[in-house]
Order: sequence, then structure tokens, then C-alpha cells
Amino acid sequence: MDLRYSESEQQFRKELREWLAETLPTLPPKPDPDDWPARRDYDTGWQRRLFDAGYAGINWPREFGGRGATLTEQLIFLEETTRAGAPYVGVNFVGLLHAGPTLMAEATDEQKATHLPRILRGEEVWCQGFSEPGAGSDLASLSCKAVRDGDEYVISGQKIWTSFAQVADYCELLVRTDPYAPKHKGITWLIFPMNTPGVEIRPLRTIVGSSEFSEVFFDEARVPVSNRVGAENEGWRIAMVTFSFERGTAFISDLVETDKMIGELVALARKVTRRSATAWDDVALRREVGHLQAEMDALWAMTKRNLAQAERNGVPGVGGSVVKLYYSELLQRLTDVAMRVLDRAGLAREDVGDLPSGAFVEERLRSTSFTIAAGTSQIQRNIIAERILGLPKDR
Repeated sequence: MDLRYSESEQQFRKELREWLAETLPTLPPKPDPDDWPARRDYDTGWQRRLFDAGYAGINWPREFGGRGATLTEQLIFLEETTRAGAPYVGVNFVGLLHAGPTLMAEATDEQKATHLPRILRGEEVWCQGFSEPGAGSDLASLSCKAVRDGDEYVISGQKIWTSFAQVADYCELLVRTDPYAPKHKGITWLIFPMNTPGVEIRPLRTIVGSSEFSEVFFDEARVPVSNRVGAENEGWRIAMVTFSFERGTAFISDLVETDKMIGELVALARKVTRRSATAWDDVALRREVGHLQAEMDALWAMTKRNLAQAERNGVPGVGGSVVKLYYSELLQRLTDVAMRVLDRAGLAREDVGDLPSGAFVEERLRSTSFTIAAGTSQIQRNIIAERILGLPKDR
């Protein structure tokens, strides 16, 4: 593992910083969080700027129109765009980070030619139809079914936590095509057009008030068999390909944001008064924040280690599960400390006086999902136990 940056990587960072400094002031104002057509326009507009500047698909191979960046360059890209306050990938998340890479690995030439260029230019938005009310961490228990009728599949069932379904053009959809096979064996991966008749989308409101997730209901919705990716009943393997793209650099932006949050917590503690002193005068608090910062530094080093391993082996290692588990629980501890510092001000969703309490409260609420989404902490511990420590599987 080499944690140093090469001369070419430093040059890449310099050019990216210059482009961000020139481009970000020219962006339009961010739209209202609940104005989804405007949010789609904003996010896909940013994607088009990245495309025109040669930064779109930073991790996509050049043969598919991407930059073909190394994992270290991807880390630099995510680090610099996050620190500069650039727009996040937003509604392009599933297409760029999940569906697109999966199509590269598994789709037909015709499917690649149809979808990959449009995803990269921000012209096509995808959502993910994986989870169901009874199939979350145990995704293989999904029951949304697809029955073949000639050259079409007829789909009936429900999906939940479908990100950006209300503005998506396509869905990467997992369906059960063989109800009699073992649960991992009877699943198929489909490219599903969201304007298909028989689809109902019901937005969900999260605990922080956002509405990026939806329930999606399928009532005998028909999709051509030619929209299948891979062979019938091979969807679980293809889904694992999808997940492998999520584990390499998935949490880099979150790590950078959380590192910034520790500094903001220190500034907050210097402002909050406790009788004749500030909260920051408390030695115990300073020690706790110091430990949090040390743990963040260790996580950053572990992330670089995982990327170095992936660059050598070509695929992300199970170390991603360690980062995901430790980061999600560290974030909750960090925001718990912030709530203690805020005291009664932590009861308000808006800023109180001159304290930036609203942002910390929102982060505390948002952090609740991190030990559940993308694999619960229990699932991550099982992966670590079995695949890193070599312990026997839980009976």
C-alpha cells in the first residue's frame, strides 16, 4: 500500500481544483428539495458539464466513454468535489454508479449502445428496484414476480425504497422468474422502462422530511424479454456485480463530509456556553472529539488501503464492509456528541439563534439509516466474520 500521491495524480488534483473554481460560481441556484423535475434538470445539467469537461464517468472505462481514471484519481475526484461543495451525483446515482457499470459487464452490445452514452451525458435517469417490504437485507427473498408470455415478461408485485423513481426513465429491476427454484436461483435482472403501463409510484417521506424514495407497484406491467440482462434466473449473480461497484469508493464523499463536520462541531462547542465557560472548555468533550478525529483519520487510511488492494486485484475487497460498518456507527456517535453539545437547541429542526443546530439535527436523523441501508451492521459483521476472519457461517 502506498498512501502517497504521484506527480501525475497531483497534477490531476490541480487541474480539477482549477476547473471547479471556474465552474461552480456559474451554476444556477439549487432547486427546492421537493421540486423533482427541477432537481432532475439541475443534476443532469451538472452531469452534462462534467461530460463536456471530461470528468463524467470518472471510473468508467474509456471504451464506454468514461475517463478510465485510476482508483486513486477517483478518490481525488470525490475528495475535491466534496470539499469544494460541488453538486452530488443526485438523481444520476443509480445510472452512473450501479446500472451503468452492470450493463458494461453483463449487457448485450445493443443494450450498451442504447443506454451507456445517454447515462453518461445525463440524458437518462435510472432508479433501483431491488428492495421489497419483505426483502431488504435478505434481498434474495424478493417476491415481485415476472411470468413469461411469449416475447414479454408480465410483472406483478411491489418494490420499496426505490431511489428517484418519480423522475427515472428506467429501473434496474430484480424479479422472481422461477418461484420453485432456491431463492438465490430464480431471480432475473431487467431493464424496465418507468413509463410502462401498469406502474404506480407512491413517494415516501423520510424522517428528515425528504422524498427521494418511493414505493413502486406493478400491476401486470409488460416488458420485452429483450430487456433482460444476462440469462433468465441469473439475476442474483448480476446483482452481486452491481453491489461490487458500490463497495470500492462508495463512502468517500461521506467520509470527507463527516471530517468537515468534526471541525464544525469544534466551532459549535466554542460557541455554546456552559455557565461561565464554553462547551469546548470541557476536557472530556475535547478528548472525545479527539478520539473521533483519530478514528476518522484511521478510516481514511483504511479506505486508501482498500483502494490500493482493488487496484492490484481489479475488484474491491471485503474491506469495504469494515469501512461501511465502522463509518456508519462512527457517524452516529459523532452526531450524538453534537446533540449533547446543542442540549435543548437539538430539539429544533431549524437553527436556534446563531447556532447551526438545524444541520446537526438533520445529520443525526439521517445517520439513523446508515446502519441499515446498503447492508445492515449485522450483515456487515457476518461478512467480516466469514470472509475476513474465516469464522464458520451462522447456522
